[in-house]
Amino acid sequence: MTSIDVRIAMNGVTGRMGHRQHLVRSVLALREEGGIRLADGTVLRPEPVLVGRDGGRLRELAARYGLAHWSVDLDAVLADPSVTVYFDAQATSAREEALRKAIAAGKHVYCEKPIAADHAGALALARLARDAGVRHGVVSDKLFLPGVRGLKRLLDDGFFGRVLSVRGEFGYWVFEGDRQPAQRPSWNYRAQDGGGITGDMFPHWEYLLRELFGPVRSVQAHLATHIPRRWDEKGVPYEATADDAAYGIFELEGGAVAQFNSSWAVRVHRDELLELQVDGTEGSAVAGLRGCRVQHRTDTPRPVWDPDVPCTEDFRGQWRQVPDGEACGNAFKAQWELFLRHAVAGEPWRWDLFAGARGVRLAELARRSSTEGRRLPVPGDEPRELP
Repeated sequence: MTSIDVRIAMNGVTGRMGHRQHLVRSVLALREEGGIRLADGTVLRPEPVLVGRDGGRLRELAARYGLAHWSVDLDAVLADPSVTVYFDAQATSAREEALRKAIAAGKHVYCEKPIAADHAGALALARLARDAGVRHGVVSDKLFLPGVRGLKRLLDDGFFGRVLSVRGEFGYWVFEGDRQPAQRPSWNYRAQDGGGITGDMFPHWEYLLRELFGPVRSVQAHLATHIPRRWDEKGVPYEATADDAAYGIFELEGGAVAQFNSSWAVRVHRDELLELQVDGTEGSAVAGLRGCRVQHRTDTPRPVWDPDVPCTEDFRGQWRQVPDGEACGNAFKAQWELFLRHAVAGEPWRWDLFAGARGVRLAELARRSSTEGRRLPVPGDEPRELP
């Protein structure tokens, strides 16, 4: 049996997502499972090389997980020919420069979103990677969640008939940091550091809507900074200059309308932190991260509006759970496996940096829509082929 060690420079693993989801639950989990077996029997063994600015934290992580290699010198790591893949989970403001270096070094690149601070930078990265002939990808983890996969099965089976509308609710209360520590890093709330919920979440909504229902053709958004004063990791107060809530309406190709409320200043009164309700002529569904419930046309009750009497109907009880159609592990790990198969063996892959640029473009248009107070069209896709 042939075994190939795939050395991955992992930049940003001292952060919450880079550490928990990408290093521990994805790359190390794949390694502990014995690697990734290709069709010809070859096994890919992912081997992380930790990269970052804080040598002490990198040393501690390497010791904790029994890893031999870490470095604070990104240029030296990228110059190592045995490192073939570069992954970036840094703060957004640092990502574009590092990705450019990795592409110039001939590394296959995989990164968190957004891939750059603006659409021009994101598109330039995608073109650089294309022209350099390296394989490239962006994290699109929501597509690999059990609830969303259940929703996709319903769509593929024609359960909804004609889809009329999609309603997305995402968010939770992020503590200001004075009386309780905030659950998110303070840079998320400073526009000058690349923060803002629009840049963070609208790239997710772009690929979710595109892959489930169709491309976004227009956007109208309102952005807000509901909590203008927060406290950082050291307890120092600062002005929150980035949006902590975004309210968007999207017209989709084919005529369906999607609405998304995204907020870090909302208290949760739903089953999951993200829920999508889809209504169609033949049925409806509510999908979260884990579960999916449906109500078919034949099961739809006949509500009557009467504000003068108490409502006795158990509306939530009138929906049924969709059975799990397949075993779903960690969503990040599932996509990591696909990307490594693509990077090493050229297996199919569609979540490239051009897809990442589309997400950045939607966020950028949403900001502009909010500033100008009007609906904006979303242009067609950038060609991927070489000129």
